Amino acid sequence: MSDDSKTTKNSNTSVSEPSNFLRQIIDHDLAGGTFIGRTNLQGEVIPAVITRFPPEPNGYLHIGHAKSICLNFGLAADYNKQAGGARCNLRLDDTNPAKEDIEYADSILEAVKWLGFDWGVHLYHASDYFEQIYAFAEILIQNGKAYVDSQSAEDIHTHRGNFGQAGKNSPFRNRTVAENLDLFRAMRANQYADGQHVLRLKIDMAHPNIVMRDPVVYRIRHVEHHRTGNQWCIYPLYDFTHCISDALENVSHSICTLEFENNRPLYDWIVSALKDAGVFKDPLPHQYEFARLNLTYTITSKRKLLQLVEERRVSGWDDPRMPTLVGIRRRGYTPESIRLFCERIGVSKADSWIDMSTLEQALRDDLEPKAPRATAVLKPLKLIIDNFDDAAREPCTAARHPQHPELGTREFHFTRELWIEADDFMPEPVKGFFRLYPPIGDQLGGRVRLRNGFVIECTSYDKDADGKVIAVHANYFPDSKSGTPGSNNYKVKGNLHWVSAAEAISAEVRIYDHLFNEPHPDSGDKNFLDVINPDSKQTWTAYLEPCMKDVQPEERFQFERHGYFVADSVDSLPGKPVFNRAVGLKDSWK
Repeated sequence: MSDDSKTTKNSNTSVSEPSNFLRQIIDHDLAGGTFIGRTNLQGEVIPAVITRFPPEPNGYLHIGHAKSICLNFGLAADYNKQAGGARCNLRLDDTNPAKEDIEYADSILEAVKWLGFDWGVHLYHASDYFEQIYAFAEILIQNGKAYVDSQSAEDIHTHRGNFGQAGKNSPFRNRTVAENLDLFRAMRANQYADGQHVLRLKIDMAHPNIVMRDPVVYRIRHVEHHRTGNQWCIYPLYDFTHCISDALENVSHSICTLEFENNRPLYDWIVSALKDAGVFKDPLPHQYEFARLNLTYTITSKRKLLQLVEERRVSGWDDPRMPTLVGIRRRGYTPESIRLFCERIGVSKADSWIDMSTLEQALRDDLEPKAPRATAVLKPLKLIIDNFDDAAREPCTAARHPQHPELGTREFHFTRELWIEADDFMPEPVKGFFRLYPPIGDQLGGRVRLRNGFVIECTSYDKDADGKVIAVHANYFPDSKSGTPGSNNYKVKGNLHWVSAAEAISAEVRIYDHLFNEPHPDSGDKNFLDVINPDSKQTWTAYLEPCMKDVQPEERFQFERHGYFVADSVDSLPGKPVFNRAVGLKDSWK
């Protein structure tokens, strides 16, 4: 990701790209030689720049994670060919077996691959380091920097104090090194129940940063781990594991979101304490924070996304209305559009909201030059051409893509009965309506061109017993076929799309809208469940031109006039496609 303030162009859209302050930091470090020529604990020369993406496998990745993925892997790609080289590690921080699952772990790997990034051989797990982390905890105990606390979780929380009041030392804070080691080893040996003891760092209970008030770094938890099984009954907490894992992997720039800013002093304290004990050496990894992605009409809390799934407010993690990467992929988003979006919003330390239209425009700009065109009638109304022979079939063609003639054409037929959009007919037209309407008094019926076909003129319409329009009648002009001599003699203002009723493919089409009615569904005193959009999903039966019969899952098209659609990756079957609308042709929310 570039750090220069420049204009990124894609299709016909230009967007100013914000500065990436992290490149300035890395450039400064490289210019000073801080990480060039460094070696790992085995004495091997390693890249000067090592970033990492460290998700917890306790849920599916969402659009906010995409920003971090693009940032960390993008920086590594940018610096890979510079002095010292670079790489990005993928590490699953699997320290809480009660909430983690192999399903989530597998989905993380798939999501990163789908976005177009490759970690090579550098896939790690925090659980790979459990033995080393335990040994480091013993070293801290031996150096008088950690102790076993036997208070209840409630007492520990109460005695931490608050921003205006210092914490209170634990009555177990002054246990001897020998006592602490014996207790800690007994904790590992499965001699105590959950919550009976914890291991805490001995820092300062009066520290102005509450995070530094003797934080808990190990707890007893008799839960099977999806990778280590029942090998462990004590597990290190995230804040302890994270920085140690970074140091073990020789990460140079530990990049995380702003909510971890208060934890940075603890990060530095732990790796410095272990350096003083001879475990690590300079240069140590350093944490840098950037603003997380706040996207309107969206929530990214894993807990609340899980609630949506468990309460069946959505169909699953891959529901196309979900901000999960599996969800937006099923919706029809491309990896290129997500990377373009992340490039456009840039990286800064200022917390701000990104409008959903920015993400949607990135998808339009990616798909416009490459999505094949097709015709679909989403709200079908029968059109009968009374002066066209019922047995006749007039061949018509249209370009697969107007800017790419090399992609060829698609073929279909003009027949007596067609499907048009119901919105293209009005029994009593309003001013400025240039589509189909019946003759009124001395006024002729509406005259339009059927795209890639003939000019027609409306003559009448049929209604059912309830007064609903069920069919429109028209006559066609035989010498008006598009592309034939004399067809330009017909000057009309309306140009309608259509499909032949005789050869159209019936298909389920899902029209998705924002999952929430409000741009900030999770702010203030609102309950996000109260602002769910009841019309966020509509299912229609549409008619498509015949070439769409055999589309494959995840094939994307522009349905002319309606937007960009994708064949659903789950529900589409051979000869029976199901389409999701990814995005309209223009922003309808502005």
